[in-house]
Amino acid sequence: MQTPNINSIDLNLLRVFDAVFRERNILRAAQRLGMSQPAASHALARLRHSLDDDLFVRSAQGMLPTSRAEQLAEPIRQALSYFELGLQSGSFEPATSRQQFKLALDNSSAIALTSKIVSAVGAAAPGISLNLRPSGTIDIDRLLDASELDLFIGRPGEDRERFASEDLSSDDFVVVHRSQIRATQSPITADELVGRPHLNLSSAGDDTGFLDHWLAEQHLRRDVKHSVPLLGCTAVLQEQDMYVPMRRPIAEAICKGSGLAISELPFASPRITTCMHWHRRLDSQPAHIWLRETIRRVAGSPGKRPIRSQ
Repeated sequence: MQTPNINSIDLNLLRVFDAVFRERNILRAAQRLGMSQPAASHALARLRHSLDDDLFVRSAQGMLPTSRAEQLAEPIRQALSYFELGLQSGSFEPATSRQQFKLALDNSSAIALTSKIVSAVGAAAPGISLNLRPSGTIDIDRLLDASELDLFIGRPGEDRERFASEDLSSDDFVVVHRSQIRATQSPITADELVGRPHLNLSSAGDDTGFLDHWLAEQHLRRDVKHSVPLLGCTAVLQEQDMYVPMRRPIAEAICKGSGLAISELPFASPRITTCMHWHRRLDSQPAHIWLRETIRRVAGSPGKRPIRSQ
């Protein structure tokens, strides 16, 4: 097969390829690009001719990419992303911007930060829209690579050279319970901790074994009665006299107006780091810089922290 001449390939054909690859459907790809289905089909036919490959074949599951299309998808997607960034203005005016930012947050960050992020962005940039989604069931790396995600907020990840990561907070643990259980503001005691059953948060991803180790040193053991999702623990605690250890920012968020209270632990707990992660191609992009500064501020980060390669 002869190598195609890049001069013979129209940029718009690559946009059609990328849209069909994402949507697996020519009609939806055309709608994504704001063009008619016949125009999208014609563009795909031209690209097939230029590359001498079918690129996509019809099936019950939609337009399935050929092996050649699979090889081309990521380079084309990255090239289009860099091209779009290059066309953007060197300045960013949040007050007049109509941009949309796409973020993913783990469960803990979603509870602690969603309201703060939405409020801060709405106040400074009323024309900007946010698309916030849970991170638990999506491929973060793939979406960051594909420019389908601007930022991920969650726990530190594995090192990746193409991603950057910045610490947002380092949070200790507290105990949450119904406010009627304890009238005192003093730290909760070991005897109190074992005097009532506990909830375990199944979706927070935090290891609270440190509490069991500390109690074991006192020759005590807590009764972990139930394991519940983080999003459901508030309703359970409002009806049950139980304790649940959790990170401080999450506790502060769920206790507002809920009839729940926070008690300090009687010892220094481990700390959990929350980070924001993004693709390095966005390092100097003005809109993304503003977004990171906004999130840094609402997360209570005192200033820009060292950025780690990932």
